[in-house]
This record gives sequence, C-alpha cells and structure tokens, in this order.
Amino acid sequence: MASLKTHIRKYSLLLFSAFALYACSGPHSFVDLEVVDPQAGSRGNIASLSKVIKQNPRDAAAYNTRGSAYGSAGKIKLALADFNNAIAIDPNFYQAYANRALIQKVSNLNDAALADYNKALSINDKYDVAYIGLGNLFRNKGEDQRALESYNKAIALGTTDPRAYHNRGLLYQANNRNNEAIDDFTTAISLAPRADAPWNGRGASYLAIGNIKSALNDFNESLRRNNRSHTAWTNRGFAEEKLGKNRKAKASYRSALKIRPNHAPAARGLSRLADLKTDDDK
Repeated sequence: MASLKTHIRKYSLLLFSAFALYACSGPHSFVDLEVVDPQAGSRGNIASLSKVIKQNPRDAAAYNTRGSAYGSAGKIKLALADFNNAIAIDPNFYQAYANRALIQKVSNLNDAALADYNKALSINDKYDVAYIGLGNLFRNKGEDQRALESYNKAIALGTTDPRAYHNRGLLYQANNRNNEAIDDFTTAISLAPRADAPWNGRGASYLAIGNIKSALNDFNESLRRNNRSHTAWTNRGFAEEKLGKNRKAKASYRSALKIRPNHAPAARGLSRLADLKTDDDK
C-alpha cells in the first residue's frame, strides 16, 4: 500500500473546488464567480434590476447589484461595465471596487485586481470581503504568506464569511498543516452546512493524517450535498481502498470517471484494483 499512501498524500494537497456563497441583495451585494449561477443573470432578474437603473440612472447600488448578478451568471464584460458605472457615480463605493477586483482577477488582470482591493480597503479597512479576495489573489500567485495574512485579517475582524475559513484551510492543507486545516474546514462547515466542498476538504486532510474513517464519513457528507463532484468520488475511493473495501472503491472510482472521464487519480485507483481476484469488503 506504499503507492496508495503516496497517491493519497499528493491528492490531499490539491485545491478543491470552492463552494457557493450566495450574494445578498441591495447595496452590499458582492459577486461570487466560484460557482456560476445562470438564474442570477436570468432575463427576469436582469430586467427588474435594469428597470430600477432606468428609473434612477444615478443609483450606484443598483449598478452594483446588477453587476453582481451578471458576474454570478458568468457574464464578465457586462458585470465589469456595471461596476465601472457604480464607481463612476460613487468613487467611495468600496463594495464595487472589491467586486470589480474579482472580475479583473478572473480576467487575469492581477495588478488591476490588487489595486482595486487595496482601494476598497483604503476606504473601509474593515471590509472582510476585500481581505478574503486579496487572500485568494495571493494564494493563486503562490504568495502563501501574504495570503495567510489576508485571511487572518478577515478572521480577526470576526467575519462570518465561510470562504475565509475554507480558503485558509486550503492554504494550510497545501502546506501540510492538516490539523489546522481540519479546524478551519470545521468552522466553514458550521457557517455553511449545506456546502459540499468544506466536507471534501476536511476529508482530504483526515486522509493525510491517517484518520481514514473520519475521511470516509466526510466524503460521504460531501457527496450527499453534491454527487457530481469527481474529486469527492475519487477521495472516497481512496478511503475505501485504504480500508480494504475494494468493491466499493472500484464503484467510487467509476463514478468519478463517469463525471470526469480523464480524471487521472480515479483512473489510477481503478487500475490498482483491476487485478484483484478477491474482495475483502465487510
């Protein structure tokens, strides 16, 4: 099982898909591009927001809210235009700067994103969303220490945004600080109990420290919330394989490959088990 241990450790360090965090309505709306929500950009929703803007074209909050809807629906250019309008109307609209920063980040305009996050914080240095955004920007650039400092600032402010804990957990996990990661994923779960990714992330850290039964439980909880996660199915296969539940592990790997046919970790797992003549499931 030495090769399996190596696979588990490598796979546990992957940055798993982030979970949905729904934007609130009103002037404080912010966009979450980690999960595309076509309903946010539905014709009816956009039409109602556009009506508000038509009635009051100087309503910066309305542009910000519509921009958030466009962004959540993956309509990047329209979102950017609305955040630009919101900022032009109200240059102190720090939420719109943070929203525009996220749009710029996904457009690979990292310098512009950094400038907008810093602008938001120069207006309101207690805006936790901007610190979380900065943390994500730094983490994606491989600047782990700066990312950690940013997440820590958001958490020190008493944020209840689960992304702060989830993303800091991913950072800890990537640096083999799995016990700290487990604590952060647990907090994220308490703040967003219906989200699947924190369960998957915590399970991966349990795998990394050898707590296989707890890992398997977490992967099952993740899949109850989202059975289309190929990473959760693969991770469950790892845990089942480690526990000697080979028939179930094969089924989990196959489920992962149905969702992502070229997913190498699942394919390798299935290959490891292909020649087994017996199955010691219990």
